[in-house]
Amino acid sequence: MSNLARVDSLRSVIFSDITAMYTELGISLGHPMRLLHFVNNTNALIYISFDGINDNLVLPPLTFLLWDLTTNKDIDESFRYQKGTQLQLKYVGSAAISGSVYAMALYGKGE
Repeated sequence: MSNLARVDSLRSVIFSDITAMYTELGISLGHPMRLLHFVNNTNALIYISFDGINDNLVLPPLTFLLWDLTTNKDIDESFRYQKGTQLQLKYVGSAAISGSVYAMALYGKGE
């Protein structure tokens, strides 16, 4: 495993593309990710899904969520977000009328 961090492509969805049905949040994860950082810059309540079926995370309006799986390093460093996972999002309640939702991800060089 690598101790050199790499930043993956920025994923974003503009408010007009966010609906009450799941919408893909950029491309699927191309690496086993160590860190995911979500930013909800809209005025809507956003749900994030890792499978397009279940609501997994909630992002209140104008907030962020940071999930760092390697803060407390495990022995073999194998605890990661799975490569190929497609992040999806939807609004709950009122539709967003401004802003975007972003996802940033970090992985280890060579992973």
